[in-house]
Amino acid sequence: MTRVVCAQLAPRLLDLDANRAASTAAVEVAVAGGADVVVLPELVTSGYVFASPEEAATVAITAAHPVFADWATAVGSSGAVVVGGFCERGEDGRLHNSAAVVDATGVLAVYRKVHLWDREKLVFTAGTAVPPVVETVHGRIAVIVCYDLEFPEWTRTAALAGADLIAVPTNWPLFPRPAGEHAAEVVIAMGTARLNRVAIACCDRSGVERGQEWTEGTAIVDADGWVVAAAGPGEASAAADLDLTRSRDKSYTSLADAFADRRPELYAGVVAP
Repeated sequence: MTRVVCAQLAPRLLDLDANRAASTAAVEVAVAGGADVVVLPELVTSGYVFASPEEAATVAITAAHPVFADWATAVGSSGAVVVGGFCERGEDGRLHNSAAVVDATGVLAVYRKVHLWDREKLVFTAGTAVPPVVETVHGRIAVIVCYDLEFPEWTRTAALAGADLIAVPTNWPLFPRPAGEHAAEVVIAMGTARLNRVAIACCDRSGVERGQEWTEGTAIVDADGWVVAAAGPGEASAAADLDLTRSRDKSYTSLADAFADRRPELYAGVVAP
């Protein structure tokens, strides 16, 4: 079994040092509790509601920043893997809403969010690469960011590439919903997990930032599409023990298989520009 922990934090806008300390402490706590995979929120190092690209640039970092060495040190000899979001300064100076995959050796992969939500388009440059699927001692971990989850072509891309777990750092803005219902984004995660037969770990954030409230919808979903752990309100965590090898069995029954039954020759219209 693989113990997956999502640490729902409240990043401080434009406070890189505080966020570095808080995210590292969260990794330390999760690893001390037996975590094999730790997922942190989107833009956990910087906060989210930027007034301008110039403001975001003041907390933009590269994959060589010491915060990732801190996460690696926090992992230590545990063998754990950390996935967390950051405001990335690209080689060309452009900003990206990115996520890093880190183990004790350092940064294993960086993913740049492809589907930018709302005003993110005014700050960030969208990524152009498919989600990385990183081979780890705990299985194959893919990473996407927040709004990416709402594009079935993108999550199917990760699943077809062999992901056992899709890690999703996210900042879900709060929207109204009927009493007793899951957040819409959690419902999307459940459906995505079910139709791809792959586990999904969504790590949301908490707090209020420049008047923006958050869903606080952190949820871990198993390969059958059921929520097996949630964080609830405030700074909290969700933890679940998952058999990630189940993500490699795409069968529903002896005659029904989520991947074998695909008819891609008929799907051209889905991806047509």
